[in-house]
Amino acid sequence: MVWETLNVIGTIAFAMSGVNVALEERYDLMGVYILGFITAFGGGAVRNLLIGVPVSELWDQGALFTVAFLVMTLAFVFPTMVRWTLLRRGIFFDSIGLGAFSVQGALYAYSMGHPLSACIAAAALTGTGGGMIRDILAGRKPMFLQKEIYIAWTLIPGVVVGLGWLTGPLELLLVVTAVVVLRLCSVYYEWSLPSRLPDRAI
Repeated sequence: MVWETLNVIGTIAFAMSGVNVALEERYDLMGVYILGFITAFGGGAVRNLLIGVPVSELWDQGALFTVAFLVMTLAFVFPTMVRWTLLRRGIFFDSIGLGAFSVQGALYAYSMGHPLSACIAAAALTGTGGGMIRDILAGRKPMFLQKEIYIAWTLIPGVVVGLGWLTGPLELLLVVTAVVVLRLCSVYYEWSLPSRLPDRAI
């Protein structure tokens, strides 16, 4: 039940995020569908490749494809619904997708008996893979490479789920909420990780 709930939440959120970018780039209906589907399912495909799960398993998610299709169609017909975001460029929807899918990815790897490192990688790839592909296709700098903290928040579900600390339904919901809130705060308050400028050539 938790698995399916996270899947639905993440799919809807990332589909909306993809539609938001497509509308900003003035894509046509087919472009909206392609970008939306890539955002919603791209992270899962990358995750499956790297942890040894057949990518073909994605095609067994017919119900999720239908949900994504309906959400994207409604967003295209009624574009005002996708403009409802807390912050610019669809950060709100993207944050929800990041939280839901990073927890789902960690849970997926944990349920297969993989070690902590695989849970962390699965959380990061599932949470950011679709958005990365979306931004590259749209000719944008990927969100997780920008100055605000993004991919680092996926360490939280990767660690707490990978170590088996929090795996209950309510506990996982709290982890999702924590990632969403921290991501939004990092954008609003402009939190960033340390960085260094390259040394000047002598």
